[in-house]
Amino acid sequence: MKCSCNKTILMPNQSFQLMVDGAPYEIKAVPFSFNEGTRYSVSYNGSSEYIFAYDDDAGQYIAIDNESSEIPASVETEIALQLNRMRA
Repeated sequence: MKCSCNKTILMPNQSFQLMVDGAPYEIKAVPFSFNEGTRYSVSYNGSSEYIFAYDDDAGQYIAIDNESSEIPASVETEIALQLNRMRA
């Protein structure tokens, strides 16, 4: 008899600091599974949460929710680079 059990994989929350354009940022990234991939709910300096997903075409994580335009481009880029490092 085959087991049709769902496995839950626990992924640790990530916190890291970035210095972008001379300003410090405290980043919190909470991973979660979605469609067999890992996405992150990310906030910086106590901000709202933004969803980052891996984009195969771009070859990196990108912010995908409607409010992501609120993130400064340089901050989004640095967050994406850090998430990519964690992916490797």
